[in-house]
Amino acid sequence: RRRLAGAVPLLLPTVLALQSLSPPIGRIPAASSKSASWTMINDLPLLGNVALVAGATRGAGRQIAIALGEKGATVWCSGRSVRGKTPEGRPETIEETAELVTAAGGVGRWAQCDHTDPAAVEGLLAKIEAEDGKLNILINDIWGGDSLTNWGPFEEHDLSNGLRIMQLGVSTHLITARIMLPLLLKSEASLLVEITDGVGDHYRGTLFYDLAKASTRRLAFALNSEIAPKGHTAVAVTPGFLRSEAMLDLFGVTEENWHDGAKMDPHFQASETPRFVGRGIASLAADLDRKELGGRVLSSGWLGERFGCTDVDGRRPNFSQYAIDTLASAIAAIPASERPAAFETAEALSGKVGSAAAFVGVGGAELLEELRKGGDVRAAVQSTLKI
Repeated sequence: RRRLAGAVPLLLPTVLALQSLSPPIGRIPAASSKSASWTMINDLPLLGNVALVAGATRGAGRQIAIALGEKGATVWCSGRSVRGKTPEGRPETIEETAELVTAAGGVGRWAQCDHTDPAAVEGLLAKIEAEDGKLNILINDIWGGDSLTNWGPFEEHDLSNGLRIMQLGVSTHLITARIMLPLLLKSEASLLVEITDGVGDHYRGTLFYDLAKASTRRLAFALNSEIAPKGHTAVAVTPGFLRSEAMLDLFGVTEENWHDGAKMDPHFQASETPRFVGRGIASLAADLDRKELGGRVLSSGWLGERFGCTDVDGRRPNFSQYAIDTLASAIAAIPASERPAAFETAEALSGKVGSAAAFVGVGGAELLEELRKGGDVRAAVQSTLKI
């Protein structure tokens, strides 16, 4: 590190001169700075690292890309939505994400890619190899299944939509990991991150969605089992209650007045911007001791606590801890005489805890069993609630 620190001021003029040349298609020139050499040494631990964020158009993917840029990485932003062609009808594009990466201090590059098509992903690999010659970080955040998901029973779910969910949410991850892995493994101590939903195994409301998210968690475990002996790390990461562009639209609020969303759902007060999970992942990528975490499912709240990350407003959200505190307080408020009946079924308990009922199903039968033992309520909730 000391050798690198001494070399950066000498290399800086050459780096800036190269960046001033006309960039190839898809590359956003790096922003200049009067104190660039100082910033590189002290604030950019991912300087020299090349990352691919597959599915970087919006939401968590976009903000993960920006957070990696904040730490100096060169970030390839891939997805289907480009200016003039946005399949999901939203305004966000990968070009815009790449520009935001550069504005944050990194080098943003973009490439349109349909990750359901192996040939297209092979083409993306060729671009990365030609432009940068290496890959240190792979973030698998491809999704696109929200509009296809029916939150009713399985027998009522449109089969073609369900299979499309599996293609978008699982097949794309397999295709991208398989094609990118040989280049990723050429780097020393590389990192692969599968973006998922939740750390526990409770049912997530509808079969295809549940299966897709469980698959990405298992994929991280399986990949780590294969690459850890070679010195690399794979993990799954879940955001908390994510305040994405689509979620803000759903709640009818903006990032400026997002607190008003709590009028629709009181738990929205514990939500987080996608930048929070991005900063946690960027800190993980810069952590030389991350190997011990391989194969695990990590939450944005846990990463925030471990690395001291904060959201854009300076808060450090932890939705899992919020859920535990909220449910434990609601259960503790149930009169002792009413607890035996309340602890009989999930429905009975839900009827006694108000808005905290949203978390009862997560604890499931294990939560009820622990509560019936009559011990400490908070300990029972803490041991069974895995969000």
